[in-house]
Amino acid sequence: MGNICSRSKNEPEAFSSPGRVLGSANPPPGEAGKSSSGPRAPLPAKASTGRTLGNVGASGAGADTADTADARTNAAIAAQKRAESASAGNKGKLGSKLAAQKAQTQTQTLNEASQDERAARDADNAASARRWE
Repeated sequence: MGNICSRSKNEPEAFSSPGRVLGSANPPPGEAGKSSSGPRAPLPAKASTGRTLGNVGASGAGADTADTADARTNAAIAAQKRAESASAGNKGKLGSKLAAQKAQTQTQTLNEASQDERAARDADNAASARRWE
C-alpha cells in the first residue's frame, strides 16, 4: 500500500515554494505550479448577443414587443384557466383538508391546539395512574 501513496511521483504541494507578487511574470519553468504554455483555443472574434426565444423573424423593435406582449397575455390566460380548474375540480383528501384549515379563524385554530394539549395531558395523567405514581 505504501507504493500507491508514495510522494515520489506526486506533484509538489502548491505552497511548498516561495510565492510571488500578483501581476508579476510567470515563475521560471521547473518551479512548483508548473504552468503549461500549451496550445489554447482561439477566442471568438465577436460574441453574439443571441436572440430572444420565440422570435421567428419579426422585423423591427415594435414587432418584437408586440410578440412578447401577446405571449405574456396568452401565458396569463392559460395560468388563470389552470387556477380556475384547480379550484373548481376535485382537490382530493389533502386539498379538502387544506381548504378547511385555511377557512378556520384564529380562535378556532387556538381552540383546536388547546384541545390537543388537553388530550396529551390527559393521556400522560392516565399513563402515570396506570404506573401507580
